[in-house]
Amino acid sequence: MPTEPLSQKEIEDRLRELPGWSLEGDRIARAYRLESHFAATAMVVHIAQIQEELNHHSDLTLGYNTLALSVLSHDAGALTERDFRLAQRVEDIAPAHGAS
Repeated sequence: MPTEPLSQKEIEDRLRELPGWSLEGDRIARAYRLESHFAATAMVVHIAQIQEELNHHSDLTLGYNTLALSVLSHDAGALTERDFRLAQRVEDIAPAHGAS
């Protein structure tokens, strides 16, 4: 059963708690710059582990030394609390990877 969609106000409130994240269409998104391709790849693997733990997966785009995420609860067709939980977990690990 999908999680309830968040209201526009709830989305705006939660985005204020996630610097660097923004609303892009119907999704929340963030791009990171890292030291190297290897560092960006290591962060992708770490995010994949978190996504498996949460059973919630984002779209990831890996560049040479960049990583971009786009998050949406596809089963709900809208942003839900799960999306922001995933975004917060990614923010929590980003400093350890040297991501900015």
